[in-house]
Amino acid sequence: MVQQASKTVLVVAAHADDEALGCGGTIARHVMEGNRVHLVVMADGVHSRLDVNPVDLERRLMAAGRAQKILGIEEVHYLGFPDNRMDSLPLLDIVQALEPVLHQLAPQVVYTHHHGDLNIDHRITQQAVMTACRPQPGHAVKEIYGFEVMSSTEWASPQSEPFLPSFFVDITAQLETKQRALAAYAEELRPVPHSRSMEHLEALARHRGYSMGLDAAEAFVVYRLIR
Repeated sequence: MVQQASKTVLVVAAHADDEALGCGGTIARHVMEGNRVHLVVMADGVHSRLDVNPVDLERRLMAAGRAQKILGIEEVHYLGFPDNRMDSLPLLDIVQALEPVLHQLAPQVVYTHHHGDLNIDHRITQQAVMTACRPQPGHAVKEIYGFEVMSSTEWASPQSEPFLPSFFVDITAQLETKQRALAAYAEELRPVPHSRSMEHLEALARHRGYSMGLDAAEAFVVYRLIR
């Protein structure tokens, strides 16, 4: 049996916690399979809130560190863009901040947001990823997938691009790891019947799995797949 070479995987998330919500189980599976996973966080996810203080950001970063350790993420790159205000910046500035990370890591696989999400930072992040990962000759990126994030993907207006997944990752063995990573972000979770409650996030993983004959799965839109 020929052993496959390990891959470099990059997750580009608008905010810390999006990586656990959208593809935490898939990250843990990549790590289990011997792949190296890196994370880019575009904005802090805190400073758009009323009455924010430095302690809030410190707690968010500490939670992110715990979650990323649980998932096995090798390195995190924080780009520091303004929270929920990424549309106030020229797209070129965002792309140029992301490109050095792509050049340094040369990932074969990239995960990012769905373009139709309600959250503006999610949409700008996806657009920046697609721009920075233009399929030029010799470019390392062969696969790009868009994940769903509860309280954004499902809240988009009917006129937005719908989330229609065609790629599913079996995370049956990684569901408990994903749940522990989500628990690290306890302050970002909400009580039932909120869609970003722990109960609903498990139900979503079960739903995505059951729809494919699996116990649990994460679903993705395929933006690029080169073989």
